[in-house]
Amino acid sequence: MNLRRDVFQAIADPTRRAILVLLATQTLTAGAIAANFGTARPTVSKHLQILTECELLAKEQAGREIYYRMNPKKMREIADFIEPFRKMWDERFNKLEDIMKASRKTEDDLGPY
Repeated sequence: MNLRRDVFQAIADPTRRAILVLLATQTLTAGAIAANFGTARPTVSKHLQILTECELLAKEQAGREIYYRMNPKKMREIADFIEPFRKMWDERFNKLEDIMKASRKTEDDLGPY
């Protein structure tokens, strides 16, 4: 039975996010990844399994070693999903900034009380 994990649940965990950051620029084995964390290797292996199941990571066998790398296509899907929300909040913050600037200008124009 192949259960598909939710990508947002996967990246909710700080250790898994740290693994993604670690693999953003390099391909590493599970042992090399685990060496960066103060947890047992089986714990890191479970995180790698979750990230692989939701396709954020891809793994490649090279001899006896399995190398993990980030899947940029899946990361792009996440970014594309988040982009409209980022734009909406940017617009709202820009409007708030304009209101605050206008308020300061009005206060400056009134002078001291």
